[in-house]
Amino acid sequence: MPSYDYQVRDKEGSLQRGTVEASSQEAVLDILQRRGYTVLSLREKRESKFSFPFVGHVSTKDVVILSRQLATLFEAQVPIIEALRTLAEETSKPALKDALGTILNDVTGGLSLSQAFAKHAKYFSAFYISLIRSGEESGKLQEVFSYLAEYVERSYYLTMKARNAMIYPAFILMAFILVIILMLVVVIPGLLEIFEETGQELPFYTKALLYISHGLRNYGIFIAIFFTLCGFFLVRWKRTPEGALFFARLQIHVPLVGELYRKLFVARLADNLTILISSGIPILRAIEVTRDVVGNLVFANALEEAYKAVRGGGTISSAFKNTKEIPLLVTQMIRIGEATGRLDFILQKISKFYQQEVNSAVDNLVSLIEPILIIVLGAGIGFLLMSVLVPLYNLVNAI
Repeated sequence: MPSYDYQVRDKEGSLQRGTVEASSQEAVLDILQRRGYTVLSLREKRESKFSFPFVGHVSTKDVVILSRQLATLFEAQVPIIEALRTLAEETSKPALKDALGTILNDVTGGLSLSQAFAKHAKYFSAFYISLIRSGEESGKLQEVFSYLAEYVERSYYLTMKARNAMIYPAFILMAFILVIILMLVVVIPGLLEIFEETGQELPFYTKALLYISHGLRNYGIFIAIFFTLCGFFLVRWKRTPEGALFFARLQIHVPLVGELYRKLFVARLADNLTILISSGIPILRAIEVTRDVVGNLVFANALEEAYKAVRGGGTISSAFKNTKEIPLLVTQMIRIGEATGRLDFILQKISKFYQQEVNSAVDNLVSLIEPILIIVLGAGIGFLLMSVLVPLYNLVNAI
């Protein structure tokens, strides 16, 4: 659908500009005139033939800020139309500005807020849209947006904390590997040639370094192509059901960080179900939405089994028994919540407990990263120095 840039004056005579999507100029004129605007100019917005990465991107942080702003405006009793118009005018992100402008036009044209948001599913998750729909049906839209603001903030910062804990060691290790490769290709070969010319017997670790250096210098391009092809096929395989399940299991079983991710997904699962059930969404729909946004295929499959069990008259806890990645404590607490009719309360307690566990796990991981990196880097540098200095020391003694 084409977009149109417009310039209008409102009833007070204030000049306003904006963008609207419509099927034709006549439709745009009808929309603007129904709002009481005097149209000064109207022209179709031409799409650029060139596109650049990240242009038109709305980040999770943008959604966090938008949710908090909407919650604040609704708490201040600002009407929906005015709240959307204010945020559309204030935001500096072009993609978000266009999305809010379209949502504003759709709501003004008679669509519900959830239907308008659902047109932008690439920015707003099924969980987000389901909660808005629940708020509309229950008449508690203000409360729902407060829930949403708290949830997206909590989820965002919890995920970012876990992710940031991985960035530092990954960067250090990559830099170390690049430096080692550079030394093996450029620096080390000259020293090893000296040792070979002397004819002295080299230690086994120096010979190993010699073979590695020789392989990188002569077959480096083939090694690079091999690993590139491996990466390509792994990415392709990850898109298959078997590959996706393998990497999902790997994510929550890899040493050091696997336990962290497992706790993160349990916290997200419980948090999502808590918010959805508390907002009045039926249990089957709550499980279905959580399945789509939990972020790990192992837990998504567990929720799929729970969906089938509840639909057939069973319980969530009985379905979770078959997934060993879900702790027994969680299954038992959910069983208690189902038996007492306080499932949302129990899930809230599980969510808070595992959020604290994630925070604690991240802090522990950060405290372990430095000594582990020191050991790994020290072992690598020590191997290089020993491979060069020991033959050099023997050569000096022989002279």
